[in-house]
Amino acid sequence: MKHGSILGGVVTTPDLDMALADYEGTLGLKLLERGKLPDDLAASWGVPASAGQPMAILQPQSGAPCFIRLVEQPDHPDFKPTRTYGWAAYELTVQDVFGWPDRLRGSGFDIVGPPKELEGLPFFVPMQVLGRGREMVYLNEVRENTPSSDLPHAGSLTDHIFIVILATPERAETVVWYCTTLGLDEGDTYTLEYTMINDAFGAPPGTQSDLTMVQNDRLPIVEVDDYPAEATARARHKNMLPPGNALVTLAADDLGALDCDWIVPPTVRQGPLYEGRRAATVIGPAGELLELVETGP
Repeated sequence: MKHGSILGGVVTTPDLDMALADYEGTLGLKLLERGKLPDDLAASWGVPASAGQPMAILQPQSGAPCFIRLVEQPDHPDFKPTRTYGWAAYELTVQDVFGWPDRLRGSGFDIVGPPKELEGLPFFVPMQVLGRGREMVYLNEVRENTPSSDLPHAGSLTDHIFIVILATPERAETVVWYCTTLGLDEGDTYTLEYTMINDAFGAPPGTQSDLTMVQNDRLPIVEVDDYPAEATARARHKNMLPPGNALVTLAADDLGALDCDWIVPPTVRQGPLYEGRRAATVIGPAGELLELVETGP
């Protein structure tokens, strides 16, 4: 597994049963496990108050080694998506993006951005939805590779997370942190009219934002977005996971080679995501929870 590969994302939701109806029933992901968030895992994430919360682990039908973990916890009344720093969205590669509005009808997903071909970006066709926990999920149909990165075509109707989006107050400094701390590469920077950000902040039409890709060679990983000055730190319940898009897990060649301030030292963990490998979590420059699993070179 390539260093930096996305192994999964954690989503918080107020009702696990209803979220499973959406992710398993509507998106068609495969349910692997259901239980409680273990105490030691919650501690390693720095969220001891989330220990014991109901959770489920899902995987694409394609079998791609990328997992969405749903964790039940109460809504936070002050959380508004696309207005705070941290993980802003998970981008899933899908088939037939223009068919998804019909498939989502009657589910807990609200379409906030219908499928739309983007001028100047012929590489994929995106759409955006909000889940019951106000998590943002992009459903993107890949058309072609970009000049500097390889984009994955979906092997099932809904496939794996292939880019995670990070909202940050200091894009350039955040990119440097990912490159120097994790040994990743700075990719292309794009300037575009970012509808999701403009709508969230009431910016006038034509307002443009910068984003920079962080990748490993041609493997895209983190899209780092500049956010307006009005953005804030994410409100959260004390010692619990951040609401919405809560935590991202990446593969790492060697945890011992990384100079990270781990919440808890690397620990061997079991289960479908960890498979007996060491894992540890660090808080990134935008306050994001970033878990790394040692997969070897």
